[in-house]
Amino acid sequence: MSRCSKRPIQSTCRAPTCAAPTCKPASIVPGLLVFILAVMCWPALVGLSACYAQDLTPYRDVASDPQDRQGQTLPPHSGRQSMSLQQACFRPQDLTARSGENQPQKHNRTFDKTEPGRELVAFSPALDRLRGAIRRVNLKPGQKLIALTLDLCEQNGEIAGYDGRIIDYLRRENVKATLFVGGKWLRSHEVRTRQLMSDPLFEIANHSAAHRNLRLLSGKRLHEEIAAPQRAYEAIHESFSQHQCVRNAPAQWSSIPKRMSLFRFPFGACNKVSLDAVNDAGLLAIQWDVSAGDPSPNQSATAITREILRATKPGSIIIAHANGRGFHTAEALPQAIPKLKAKGYKFVTVSELIAAGTPEIVATCYNSKPGDTDRYDNLATAFRKDLASRRGNAKGGASTGKKSKAWNATVKPGP
Repeated sequence: MSRCSKRPIQSTCRAPTCAAPTCKPASIVPGLLVFILAVMCWPALVGLSACYAQDLTPYRDVASDPQDRQGQTLPPHSGRQSMSLQQACFRPQDLTARSGENQPQKHNRTFDKTEPGRELVAFSPALDRLRGAIRRVNLKPGQKLIALTLDLCEQNGEIAGYDGRIIDYLRRENVKATLFVGGKWLRSHEVRTRQLMSDPLFEIANHSAAHRNLRLLSGKRLHEEIAAPQRAYEAIHESFSQHQCVRNAPAQWSSIPKRMSLFRFPFGACNKVSLDAVNDAGLLAIQWDVSAGDPSPNQSATAITREILRATKPGSIIIAHANGRGFHTAEALPQAIPKLKAKGYKFVTVSELIAAGTPEIVATCYNSKPGDTDRYDNLATAFRKDLASRRGNAKGGASTGKKSKAWNATVKPGP
């Protein structure tokens, strides 16, 4: 039998190799040679298999969340510094709008529960010069910055929608926006929250826990409407940070805020007590000076576009909705945004807008004039009156010749 001298076999993840033996001339049965080579190469093949398993496994964890069991396997990205955090964590097809996702699910109380307690990230109360309701920002002559804001609110007894068509369009056109998100919405749309959180175009802000009228709350109930969304955001932020795709991009992850710093009042309604509570929680209260009026189904895309173009000026803050209750917003923004860009306007987040100028601050909250959102104090009464009026008209009751003014749970454009 021949005597063989074998070279050491090295197996690494980068280049698993199997060196063939160098043998002294001898007569070897071909089948025996194949057997010997297989035995010698087996450790390297095992190492190669393990290496590929190590490459794939970390990118499965994004789908391990109960809210995102889509079974996706994301491609390895180690060493690809140009890949964004969002690209590393989500496939393109998982970011786009899904049919029916924009429709609110009524009578669904799955997420009607108290947000678990946790210690909040350290914060300081709002600076004195920034206390109050910020309506817009005064800029230096020549600056044409504006902020588009989108509300994603959700009340108890429902799961609000997510209008991905709007987000898809903003991404295609590289348009920044600030998203005022409810605490319930954060929990009922955790995967979408992570997607938005990882996108540098978007700033996420607090829109209360369950869209209650904070003018009517005090004490613990008022505190919870403000603090619960903060806890939800910070819990999702912490959970997301444990995913391998995030760990592989520490520099990009460090740019994502650990806490929300802006707040928008439900219905745009506040009083001194609730305004002070928001500011004391380290949050700036953000109103608007341009209302799209999109929660009204009668406000067409053309009307929304016309209103935005009419009212927008340098330093404006525009309000619209992306929770399925901006009925024609997805059609209106592709009309309005190119025209605003053609006029020289640049879209920035609200925080960037504030940093660029001097905020215009008022002592209370309103839509177009002081007091116009106080009507939401009698929200239930207004709803009952409108419902009775609609039923009376449906039964063919006596007509007064006047059209019934529809009740609306949100703001309308100013005169």
